[in-house]
Amino acid sequence: MKLYKTTRGHVLQADGRYCLIQQDWDEIINRDGLHAYLRAQLESVDSIEGTEALALIDKELLPPIGGQEVWAAGVTYRRSMEARMEEAKDSGGADLYDRVYHAERPELFFKALPHRVAGHGHRVSIRKDSAWDVPEPELTLFINSSGSIQGYTVGNDMSSRSIEGENALYLPQAKVYDRSAALGPCLYIPESGIDPDTTIEMDIVRNGQLMFRDSVIISRMKRSLDELAAYLYRECYFDKGSFLMTGTCLVPADDFTLQVGDTVHITIGDIGTLTNTVAYN
Repeated sequence: MKLYKTTRGHVLQADGRYCLIQQDWDEIINRDGLHAYLRAQLESVDSIEGTEALALIDKELLPPIGGQEVWAAGVTYRRSMEARMEEAKDSGGADLYDRVYHAERPELFFKALPHRVAGHGHRVSIRKDSAWDVPEPELTLFINSSGSIQGYTVGNDMSSRSIEGENALYLPQAKVYDRSAALGPCLYIPESGIDPDTTIEMDIVRNGQLMFRDSVIISRMKRSLDELAAYLYRECYFDKGSFLMTGTCLVPADDFTLQVGDTVHITIGDIGTLTNTVAYN
């Protein structure tokens, strides 16, 4: 099932039906057994017409986040390790990425507070002081306050490769700025965990021309989703839960950089497509 956050309530879609839930977003999602809870809601709340639901999703959609922080995992796919090593070779930091890829402990970093997160159809930003910028399509977990993965969404971890490549200590500036993260279009809540054969696909379009297209299945990830969630929650408590981007394996060629006006489409299996246009803040 899918849960969409809108300005007029939250649209629950399942089994070809839609209902509108008028309840605080965080109270809905931050619980154990979210799928069972939403299944009960579907039976107890009046249905709405599909045309009304789709109009809300089309015109009133918000990013599927409330009071949660967004975190991210890095270098979880071999292709990401190779790209980071290439960008950091001139600064002498290339071996950092090889070592973290093979280490027991994953790389985890803070990404965004809710007010810096863009939603589907919104703008994402590149930095004016960066010369090399890329989107990073990532399966994103919703983890409740007890540390249990309850849902999934599509994430875009916007990154300045020029700033990160200059010095690994510049990672926060390369990753954390206004509208450097996007989530959407919905929160996907399956009855059991997401299928490891789920595909992530990214298209980048410029002036109507396809500039990049590639795809990967999430089972190519070196680490398990539960492992990443467990490390994040080792010494952190999130009273409303958290979102965790799980890393990317889709990396455009080194001679590609985003430009203002580019459109990024990221599609993940049963979740849907997150679309954003690139801009400056």
